[in-house]
Amino acid sequence: MKNALLILHSGIAFCLAFSAFFLASSFTSRAQFPQSSSISLPTELRVRGTGWWPTKGQPGRSEYTGPDACIECHELKSETAQATAMLHAAVRASDSKSLLDHANLPFQAGPYNYRLLTTSEKSTLTVSKGTTVFALELIWALGSGHMGQTFLYKMNDDFYESHVSFYNATQSLDITPGQSRTVPGTLAGAMGRAIPPNEARLCFGCHTTASTTKNQFDPNSAFLGVTCEACHGPGAQHVAAARAKTEKRGSGLIFNPAQLARIDYLDFCGACHRTWQDVVSGQMVGAGVFNVRFAPYRLENSRCWAEGDARITCVACHDPHKPLSHDAGSYDANCLACHASNTAEKKSANHPGSACPVATKNCVTCHMPKVEPPNLHSTFTDHWIRIAHPNSAYPE
Repeated sequence: MKNALLILHSGIAFCLAFSAFFLASSFTSRAQFPQSSSISLPTELRVRGTGWWPTKGQPGRSEYTGPDACIECHELKSETAQATAMLHAAVRASDSKSLLDHANLPFQAGPYNYRLLTTSEKSTLTVSKGTTVFALELIWALGSGHMGQTFLYKMNDDFYESHVSFYNATQSLDITPGQSRTVPGTLAGAMGRAIPPNEARLCFGCHTTASTTKNQFDPNSAFLGVTCEACHGPGAQHVAAARAKTEKRGSGLIFNPAQLARIDYLDFCGACHRTWQDVVSGQMVGAGVFNVRFAPYRLENSRCWAEGDARITCVACHDPHKPLSHDAGSYDANCLACHASNTAEKKSANHPGSACPVATKNCVTCHMPKVEPPNLHSTFTDHWIRIAHPNSAYPE
């Protein structure tokens, strides 16, 4: 029955998407409000709609100012954002702390010997088989390093993803997530895989800001990491008006995601963290435990979500301007904002959720369990809110 509902949800989404949302429009300098939807939509359609959306590549480079300009008026948010993983989602390989802290990283896969050597000037990935050696300089390191980093290099102007990545938990190299763990058939294959141009654009779209402008992909001109304008849209006009003291509230010169309805909000964050529709209509169907990484998709499968409470969005628990909290107890107040704090408290419009009969502390440890997908050397919080019994099967 559940699979049938997923298929129905998917089919309805596509019908409505193509009939009501597929109309592309030119981006103007004003941060138009995006078209709202009553169901999750694929990110590919969202970025074609009106208004700002993360990873949208239509605005010109001159429409962006960079994060330094935001500090003038938003000093506190800018300061706390410096410690977020998003702001450090991409760095030049030569600046990667993970690599600088490990000048010589070895790895072996079948007959292939890997060596990732880092100096103050560059990082070089070397793969050898017998007397044959293949070496290339790494250009980009994607990921903040909290869980790990994956590296990119170029050959013939094409981007390649290294076959090995650095994992923080083990402080060592292992096969890159998503790549096959079978022994490569060639030395070039052992080095890494070619990234299709559209995929490269999407990777940089979520790890940097303004890597695509006027629909032209140019990561060398991007702002490193997910900066203010990645979510709020190009801010040149907003900054100019603020400096001139001519901007009026609601002028539309900058986009505020807080105005989004809850489904739109999840899709907004899902532009990089995967929407419900991105998962069920894409290549992640049947991915099993690996889809735990896609928080918006998981959250939308929750019973809490189905109840329709407008407060249940990503920002109900996570402030994107602050580092992610890893203290389970820090989320109790968020849970109790909707759930009764004890069994004697009656349900109300403000507290429609029942009280937990077991505890009122560390709620997420039972209802949003940690999951460790095979070979990723990291645990992820499962955002499918539920009663997760010990040793119960992972719900897809």
